[in-house]
Amino acid sequence: MPPFPSPLVAMRGICKSFSGIPANVDVDLTLGRGEILGLLGENGAGKTTLMNILFGAYRADAGTIAVEGRPLTIARSADALAAGIGMVHQHFHLAPRLSVLDNLLVGLPGRGGRLDRTGGLDGLARIERQFSLALDPDRPVSTLVIGEQQRLEIVKALLRGARILILDEPTAVLTPAEVDGLFAALRAMAAQGLGIIFISHKLNEVRALTHRCLVLRHGRVAGEIEAPADTSAAAMARLMCGQEIVPPVRPPATKGDVVLALDGISTAGHAGMPLRRASLSVRAGEIVGIAGVSGNGQTALAGVIAGMITPSEGGVTVRGETIKRFTPNAMMARRVGRIPEDRMTDGLVTSLPLADSLVLPRIGTSAFSRGGLLKPGAILAFAQEQIRAFDIRCPGPMVRAGALSGGNLQKALLARELALDPAVLVAAQPTRGLDIGATRFVHEKFLALRARGCGLVVISEDLEELLTLSDRIAVLYEGKIAGVLDASEATVARIGLLMSGVREAA
Repeated sequence: MPPFPSPLVAMRGICKSFSGIPANVDVDLTLGRGEILGLLGENGAGKTTLMNILFGAYRADAGTIAVEGRPLTIARSADALAAGIGMVHQHFHLAPRLSVLDNLLVGLPGRGGRLDRTGGLDGLARIERQFSLALDPDRPVSTLVIGEQQRLEIVKALLRGARILILDEPTAVLTPAEVDGLFAALRAMAAQGLGIIFISHKLNEVRALTHRCLVLRHGRVAGEIEAPADTSAAAMARLMCGQEIVPPVRPPATKGDVVLALDGISTAGHAGMPLRRASLSVRAGEIVGIAGVSGNGQTALAGVIAGMITPSEGGVTVRGETIKRFTPNAMMARRVGRIPEDRMTDGLVTSLPLADSLVLPRIGTSAFSRGGLLKPGAILAFAQEQIRAFDIRCPGPMVRAGALSGGNLQKALLARELALDPAVLVAAQPTRGLDIGATRFVHEKFLALRARGCGLVVISEDLEELLTLSDRIAVLYEGKIAGVLDASEATVARIGLLMSGVREAA
C-alpha cells in the first residue's frame, strides 16, 4: 500500500444517537491524499450515518472534523461542498419531473444569469467518454429505470469534481462493464491526489479497489484492514459480523403444479423496455431467476406479475386462474407477493411509522380494522412480532420507516410480504445494497418459501446470487426471453452470452 502522509480528512471521536439509540460511538476515521478507503460494516453499523455527518446531512453529538489539517464545522451540506466534499447517496436525491440535464445543473453556477446548459452538456459528454456512463440529457428522470438514476447520481458527483468523494454503494446497480469504468475513473482521481471513501458490501470489489478499510460494527470501530487485496472476503465478513458467514445450501427441488404462467406477454405505454411476447412458467416449490442487463424488460415483467401493469397482449394465469383485471389488490387476493426494486419509493411508505407500513396491504382486513376503525393494538403487536422474527434493527415499531437502514428496510418488506403467505413471490433486486449477513438472511427466507411450495421469481443483476438460488434461470434481452437454463447447465459464461443476445447459447 502506498504511503498517504498528508491527511485530507480526520474525524475524531465522532458520536451520534437517534432517539437515544447510538449510531456512532467514538469513531475515528482518517483519509489520506490519494487514498481509496473502504468503509465496511453490516447494514445499520453506522457507515452512512458517519458519512452523512461528514457531508453535513447530520451534525455529530460529539467529536471533531478536520479537512486538510484545518478544523471544520460542517453544519449543512453546503459547508461540505464548499470544503470540496461530494457524496453519492445510496438512495437517490433527484427531481423526477425535471430532465437529466436540469438535474445535473442544480446547484452549479450559471453563465450570464442563466443555466449553463452548454457547459452541462459538455460535462455529460466528457463523463460518458471517460466512464461509459451514458445518459440522454433530455429524458425526464421519472422515466429512468433505477440503474439509470444511480448513474445520474454518479455523474452529478463526478461533474463537480470534489477533492473528497464519498460513494455509498455506487456499484449496486451497475453492470460489470460500468463498474470497470467507474473503478478506472476512481483510480485516476486517486492518482491525482483526491481522497475517496468507498462504501460497499461487495467484498471482492472492496479487495480489488481499496488501499485500506475501516470496519464498523454496532456503531463502533471493529478494526482496520491494512491490505484488503491480501485479505480474504471471509476474513472481512468475520470482522464485519463478528461470526463466520456460511452460504445457505439449496436442497433438491420438490416441484408441484404450475402456479404462474405468462403466455406471449407484451407491454406498451410504460417507462423502460417493454416486454415482447415473453412466455414463462413457474412451479410450486421452484425459484426461477431472471437475469439480464438493467433496462431489458425486468421492470415490466415484475409489474405484470404484481398487477401493476396490464399487458397489451398475451395472458397470465395464477394457480390455474386466468387474470382478467390487473391490479395489485387482485394479485394480492390470489396470494401474489411483491418485493419491489425501489424499496424507498415503491416498497414502504417511508414517511409513516414502520408499524403502519407493515400492515398497509392488509389494513382493511378484520385483523387490523373493524367498522372502518383501525385496531392500534393489533397493528402494534403484529409489527413487534415481525421486528422480532426478522431481526429488524430499529428503535421500535413507531420509528419512521424511512429512518431504517437499507438492509432493515428490506427485512421489513420481506416480513410484510411473507405475512401474506404468498403462493407466488416476485422479488426484484432483493439483496441490492445488503451486507453479507443480511443477504444470507434473505436467501434463507427465499429457500424456506420454496420448501413450503411457493413459486418464486427472483430478478437480479447479481449472477452469483441467481446461480446460488435458482432452479432455472431465464434471461431477458430487449424485452424477450432469450433463453432458459436449468441450474445444472447454467454458468456465468452461458448466461452472459444470452444477456448479449446470443440465443444459440441455450
